[in-house]
Amino acid sequence: MARTPTAKQTNSVLLQGNKLYQQRARLTLPYLVRQAKAGKPIYYSVLAEELGMPNARNLNYPLGTIGNALSTLSKQLAASIPPIQCVVVNKTTNLPGEGIGWFITKKDYSQLSKVEKKRIVDLALVEIYNYPHWDWVLEELALAPVPALTEEDLTGAGTMGGGGESESHRKFKEFIALNPHVVGLDGLNDGKMEVILPSADKLDVLFLDGKVKIGIEVKSILSGRLDIIRGMFQCVKYKHLIEAEQKVKNEYPKSRVILALQGPLPPDLLSVKNVLGVEVVDNIEIIQPLNHS
Repeated sequence: MARTPTAKQTNSVLLQGNKLYQQRARLTLPYLVRQAKAGKPIYYSVLAEELGMPNARNLNYPLGTIGNALSTLSKQLAASIPPIQCVVVNKTTNLPGEGIGWFITKKDYSQLSKVEKKRIVDLALVEIYNYPHWDWVLEELALAPVPALTEEDLTGAGTMGGGGESESHRKFKEFIALNPHVVGLDGLNDGKMEVILPSADKLDVLFLDGKVKIGIEVKSILSGRLDIIRGMFQCVKYKHLIEAEQKVKNEYPKSRVILALQGPLPPDLLSVKNVLGVEVVDNIEIIQPLNHS
């Protein structure tokens, strides 16, 4: 679906303009393409954070601008381009904002029930995730893709491990197990440490929230950038392993896996977190209990 340079110049005008919402639309679209290719939705608040926007509502106009640009591009090139802005969803409803209605249905979207909205959005997401020409769309609009992890990063993360458990890791793991609230799990009982899965992989900590199993991968203050990358990939693996075990036990596959960091998440790894869909809680301070003796 390649186009001539002249066509690219013409189509790039669709997202041009000096107004702030137009600049933000150009900034935002490559991140939506990243999520679409990964088959992962992203919350408004999470995307706004990654883009450096002070408020998630700042995304409303840019997303509408993207929708209009893709609609125009579809007509100009006689090519059906799905409404990629559907990948941005509300954290409470797991649905896009009301403005998406113009792009995905002829019905009055705002008047539909949540079940009807979800059905329509899910159909749109299937199209978005299976659309094979997102890189071509970026080229047509003269936009560059989001930078990816380097081979050096991936190789470095993959060669880490071994050497036994450090005292720092052990103490942080124990603190997490006894303080579920620090990873947002208020009201849960203490976690179980060193839980061995059927694959022989070992979870640092496991919490139970009813029938939902919540694994925690712990990285202490000693963990550097490559170890944190490795931790995010471990979270992806553990989620699949936990749910595989639930399935063979005839249980519903319900799990979460959280990466708990004693230090900060490096800013350049925010993109990795979002494309993998990994939950991360960072800057966790170990607080010693008060001595009442």
